[in-house]
Formats: sequence, C-alpha cells, structure tokens
Amino acid sequence: MYHTWMRYFTPGPVHHRLGLVCLGVGLQHGTLPTVGPRTLDHHVAVVIHAGRGWFTTPDGRRRTVTAPALLWITPGVPHHYGADPVTGWDESFVDFTGAATATYTELGYIEPDRPVVPLADTAPARAVTGRIARAARRGNPLLEVETSAAVHELLVALRRARADTDADGDPVLQALARDAFLPLSVAEHAARHGMTPAELRTAVRRGAGCSPKDYLLGIRLGRAKELLAATELPVAAVARRVGYDDPAYFSRLFTRRVGTAPVRFRDRQTRSVPGGWSTQIPDPDDPPVVR
Repeated sequence: MYHTWMRYFTPGPVHHRLGLVCLGVGLQHGTLPTVGPRTLDHHVAVVIHAGRGWFTTPDGRRRTVTAPALLWITPGVPHHYGADPVTGWDESFVDFTGAATATYTELGYIEPDRPVVPLADTAPARAVTGRIARAARRGNPLLEVETSAAVHELLVALRRARADTDADGDPVLQALARDAFLPLSVAEHAARHGMTPAELRTAVRRGAGCSPKDYLLGIRLGRAKELLAATELPVAAVARRVGYDDPAYFSRLFTRRVGTAPVRFRDRQTRSVPGGWSTQIPDPDDPPVVR
C-alpha cells in the first residue's frame, strides 16, 4: 500500500528564461510501484527520507539505496529504481529543467556520474519541496516564479546535505572528506583511520558507490571549481589548496575530468557575471553600477 500526491505543470516560454523551471513536484510513501526502466528529457531530484530500496545504474548494476539519500535522474540516461517491497520508503521529488542546469552540473551541484548520493539530512530538502508543493496550488498567479526560485534553493540545500560535506554524515565518508585535501595516497588514508585499503574500498563503495580514489577526486575537483569561480587565486594556488603540489598535473587532471582547462573554466564563470571583486564598502548615497 502506498500514498501519493503529485502535480505537474508547463511553464511558459518567458519563465524558461529564469534559467530553471519546475515541471512537477510529488510526495510519496509506502511500498511504491517500481519506476522504469525509462528515460526522461529533464532532471529529477528524488530524495529518499526514510526506508530503503534499490537503483539500477546505466551499466546494469543494482545498488542498494538506504535513506537518507538522493537519486539524480538526468536527461537521456536510462533509470530503473524502486522501494523495498517490505519496508517501502518515504520520498519526495522535483522535476525541473532549464539552461542553468548546465552550470549547476559544471559546478558539481548536479552529478550525472553519481546517480545515488548519500545525504546527512533531508530536512532542508523536505522543507523546500513543501514550499514548492504549496506554491503549486491551483490558481496561484506566482506559481512559475515561486517554484523556479525554489528549485535554485533545492539544489543548494542538496549540495549542503551531502554526507561528504556534513559533520553528521557517514563517519568514513566524513573522515575522508575532512582529509581530502591532504597529499595522501589511498593506503595512507586507510592507515589514518585504522583500516586496510581493502576495508576502505568496501566502506566507500557501500556509502558512496565509487572507489576511494574517485570519491576523493570528486571532492577535490568540486572545491577547485568553487575556488576558480569565486576567487582570483592563481591556478597554482588553487592546485595547492586542493592537495596538488604540481600545478601542471592538476591542470591536466582537471582538463581530463571536467572537460576544460582551469583557466577556461574560470573565464566562463567570470564572463557570465558582470562586475568584479572589491574590498570597499559602497556609499549608500552613491551606489556602484554595472556598466
């Protein structure tokens, strides 16, 4: 038995220019029907608040999903998942699309290569989804704008809630995240936490669905993207901040994994936002203007 509430809507062309638009929202719990196999043309963030189930990755492997967790459904990628037929699960979901999804993906807020993401806490995401559900009431003249703004907020809430960035997350993942920027090998990371490399690999694959090396690399490159986009640090300084003493190696690695060189990545971010940095407090009687 299951209970479900959902609503879908079609934003107009002008609302798509907001960068993100919400296409639907839903709240479900119980022994829900299996989803898929199917492929969509838009994004869906499925948050598992309680219970457990499974998710089949595009390569055919079935992964166990244990709450709290996030399922990323991305355009053009087949997906197939379901709640445990005995325990069921409690989920909320938001369907969305828009040009800004490319930037959120580039910055690591949306992770197509990591469809199952352990979370430390789903309360903030549940609160945002609740606001979308309330905004989606029929007759709301601000529906499209309110839900669009909430999708931006949801992506930030989910990024903050990831178990690898929250002190209340999985202890192994949290320890690795804390030490991710130290110049340590996987074996040295394992030794710091009283584990063999094999034990560490098993723990990380169970918690994050990838190897320790890929897990650490994801954290490092995510932080590098943030530093490149939000600071004027030289690339060599960014490399050192995220654990690489050799800036040339860092640049090659970044280019191979991200698809563009660090300098080009920064250039795209700074071109998209007019203005620049200043340490001066603006005069309220003579505010700065963007020309």
